Amino acid sequence: MKYLSLILSLLILACSIKKEVEKPKIAVVISTLNNPWFVVLAESAAENAKKLGYEAKIFDSQNNPATESDNFENLISSGFDAILFNPTDADGSIANILKAKTAKIPVFCMDREVNADDAATSQILSDNYSGCVEIGIEFVKTLREKGKYVEIIGLVGDNNTWARSGGFHSVVDKFPNLKMVAQQSGDFDRNKAMEVLETIMQAQPDIDAVFCGNDAMAMGAYQALQSAGKADKVRVFGFDGASEVVEKIRENKIVATGMQYPKVMAKTAAQYADEYFKGRREFPQRVPVEVELVKSSNANKY
Repeated sequence: MKYLSLILSLLILACSIKKEVEKPKIAVVISTLNNPWFVVLAESAAENAKKLGYEAKIFDSQNNPATESDNFENLISSGFDAILFNPTDADGSIANILKAKTAKIPVFCMDREVNADDAATSQILSDNYSGCVEIGIEFVKTLREKGKYVEIIGLVGDNNTWARSGGFHSVVDKFPNLKMVAQQSGDFDRNKAMEVLETIMQAQPDIDAVFCGNDAMAMGAYQALQSAGKADKVRVFGFDGASEVVEKIRENKIVATGMQYPKVMAKTAAQYADEYFKGRREFPQRVPVEVELVKSSNANKY
């Protein structure tokens, strides 16, 4: 009996030591890896988690809410301890966060927000609205307050889409001689934006500018204009700060973009997860990250 008691004590001690040695696992769930900007966000989040000593794995939702839901089911059942999350849908993704919350797994949203204040532990977000106010001001100056333009918006279910569009229109709509002749969704996708603009130009061949809700779509729009022989006549504006677009701004082929900081958002999310594991429980619900206007006069510094 004495020996049995000793063995049980040793087993309990071994389990306790193992639990202390095992580091928490962090899941990085990204809306899509079919966009270089989100690849940077995903890899930065995973890299920062690993630097802090945690195991990290990236899950790609492929811009599909059903795939995102499957990812959450998988990581919850696999014993992940925190989620750094880039949602596919401002409303649809709430249910997935609540599943994690029920499982006592904290969720830190990056870049994209959800329409709830009691789901995610914290949401680290670009200041999209203010960033696109700056884009709108540059747009008005460049077009000298008149002309026809097209707006290609992102995913309809993403709050970033409407924050960017809203910031832009808060400026541009004050100038009656600037007329929007078409507004269509390009789903934040380069190829779709190219196809959308090609179709629009068949009905509206005399446009002066295109405002795109992200840089992938700005590159698609630029390609469409190149194919139509109008790249030197129609001004293109984007948003994200993608290196390819910044290079085009240096070459005076695209006018401006809004520089977001995915690495800042990713690092903050990973740090918050680390602090959560160490006992912190109070986090700000929304943490804004500044967006900077990039144009030809300052593009060389980026």
